Amino acid sequence: MISLDEVVKYLDSELKTATISDYPGALNGLQLANEGRICRVVAAVDASLPVIRKAAEGGPGLLLVHHGMFWQGVQPVTGPFYQKLRIAMDAGLAIYSSHLPLDVHPQLGNNILLCKALGIMDVHPFFDQKGLSLGLRGSWMGERNELEGVLKSVLNGPVHLCPGGPKTVSHIGVITGGAGSEVVKVASTGVDTFITGEGPHWSYSLAEELGINVFYGGHYATETFGVKALAARIAEKSGIPWEFIDHPTGL
Repeated sequence: MISLDEVVKYLDSELKTATISDYPGALNGLQLANEGRICRVVAAVDASLPVIRKAAEGGPGLLLVHHGMFWQGVQPVTGPFYQKLRIAMDAGLAIYSSHLPLDVHPQLGNNILLCKALGIMDVHPFFDQKGLSLGLRGSWMGERNELEGVLKSVLNGPVHLCPGGPKTVSHIGVITGGAGSEVVKVASTGVDTFITGEGPHWSYSLAEELGINVFYGGHYATETFGVKALAARIAEKSGIPWEFIDHPTGL
């Protein structure tokens, strides 16, 4: 076993939790404590009730998630929310959530790990939002249909393509999750191809008009990388085991 406080201190420092601004509902950091010791780490994308039930089966530990328990803001501790808390607390399961800090982390982040998996070269930050670069851009030389095949393989699932740009891809922008609504700002950066998780219906038509390819790889699928890498890092440093609970939404 290792100290929960020790792990939380490491995570807060490594992810710059206190200095990276985020949506209010993200509530990055330790969302639920336990008695203070953990013997395993569980990674998952969402702190949903099915995930917490599965994670609790192994007893005391730390559940690392990308989307925490408080996206809906303040709410009564009733129904499914009560069940999540009760199940986790009965099992001695602590919960730590990291949203944008994990997306943008230069080694463990969703963006960089997806770029590496796709073989994107010369990667550097792009898409500034209130002083934070939410994505990465780089070069990838090849045909659009080839990139589609690689992305499907990396994400292990379907990919929806808006073929609004050139058939030969050279400049790619990546923002995991739900950044499809930012297609105008992304296109203005000069990339010819944009990879994200999901977007609104109108983003497809707008991408066609702007002359940019957009790959919608799935919000969930594009955000499995960071929590896995983070859990593996903790396990490497501490010697405790880790696992990933896969509970895809299909979105």
